[in-house]
Amino acid sequence: MDRLSPLDAAFLELEDGDPNSTLSIASVAVLEGPAPAKDEFIDSITARLPRIPRYRKKVHRLPLDLDAPVWVDDDRFDARRHFHRVAVPVPGDENALCDLVALLMAERLDRDHPLWEFWVIEGLEGGRWAVLSKLHHCLADGISGTRLLSALFDTQVATAPDAAQDEDPGSIALLWGAVRKLAAIPFDQTVALTRLVRSPGLTVRRIADAAKGLGALASALVPAAPSSLSGPIGPDRRYELAHASLREMHEIGEAFDTTVNDVVLASITAAFRALLLRRGEEPCPDSVRTLVPVSVRRDFASVDNQISLMLPLLPVDIEDPADRLTEVHRRLAELKNSKEVETGAELTGAGLHVPFAPISWAIRLAAGLPQHNVVTVTTNVPGPREPLHLFGRAVLGLYPYVPIALRLRTGIAVLSYGDDVTFGVTLDFDSSPDSGFFSEAIERDLVALYELALRGAHARVTEGG
Repeated sequence: MDRLSPLDAAFLELEDGDPNSTLSIASVAVLEGPAPAKDEFIDSITARLPRIPRYRKKVHRLPLDLDAPVWVDDDRFDARRHFHRVAVPVPGDENALCDLVALLMAERLDRDHPLWEFWVIEGLEGGRWAVLSKLHHCLADGISGTRLLSALFDTQVATAPDAAQDEDPGSIALLWGAVRKLAAIPFDQTVALTRLVRSPGLTVRRIADAAKGLGALASALVPAAPSSLSGPIGPDRRYELAHASLREMHEIGEAFDTTVNDVVLASITAAFRALLLRRGEEPCPDSVRTLVPVSVRRDFASVDNQISLMLPLLPVDIEDPADRLTEVHRRLAELKNSKEVETGAELTGAGLHVPFAPISWAIRLAAGLPQHNVVTVTTNVPGPREPLHLFGRAVLGLYPYVPIALRLRTGIAVLSYGDDVTFGVTLDFDSSPDSGFFSEAIERDLVALYELALRGAHARVTEGG
């Protein structure tokens, strides 16, 4: 039985609990022209679908949520209903493309069918066209989503083996299975407890690590300072892009003894600081806490969500770009040492050993309550380093999209492709009148950091010779 993990199912529950949220992720591939004919595109992609068995499956929920939903074959599967074609408005520039993507991503996927769509977008300037690959977050996380995308393009990739057929067993059979699982929970917990007792040394270490991690997670329960960055969201979205060079980001990291991920988060911090100042608000030390998904993937054949999290406060109160980057690096290093990621993974994994119904109900309840702890989500996914092609046309750019929900008015997804890095910024339309400001602020900070890195390199050369 191909069952959704508690984390996979949580994305469905969150969407059900918030009528203004659409928890689909996406990537936009911009290609050189001309665009293929409608049937040529559909036939080519459809021929590749066997590489991704879950693209033929839909979600089947149990009555009363007695157990987690399962993936079953769509007995009415018709690949053609998942393909759409649209033209970008004149002038067909990047802004027009982003406006169209925001419009398409605001629509929910049909739960009665497999949770994915492809949109061919024609009319981009320079004779180019684009493909929007949209899928629900319950189907994949960012890492596996990128691998799924690569499987549909012309490149050599490792693909998962074909899965067995999962016909819908019917609600009665699923209910009976859920009852048996509930009855086995006390026995399973007794077995787990016995194993811990037999390994006291390991048990002590695990308890100590868990206590340390829970302490770090508990700090995130402190509400962030009130600001316009958090609050109710509407049904409409803004989407904008910031572009950077991976090579330059590596040089910045080397100059300041930080990682590329630190550089990414520092530039995002700078953008939030600039936005607060633009709106006449004080960038306080506790203004912006972000949820940073962290991959804990061990099974690369699976497409399930396999992520934990970190919850750092971003130092938006620091004005100097170099000092801001150094502080981001320090905070992330501290969180990594705190076992926060491991504890988060343990907590999400614990859902496998408790009844699903209370988890489901609690998530829906939480979705309807105002949360004041996390202001944004920021995710950084390494994309393909090798060039991608489709129908012999080169992929010129690859852009990510991350959804927003739960009073998080801003979400940032970062995706690399070759030497290019793109920040896809999702904003709540109603509360974000500053169109283009956030992405431009990211680019300005990266330029400032690169100039500082070059200046430091020049100074070292001068001192040495």
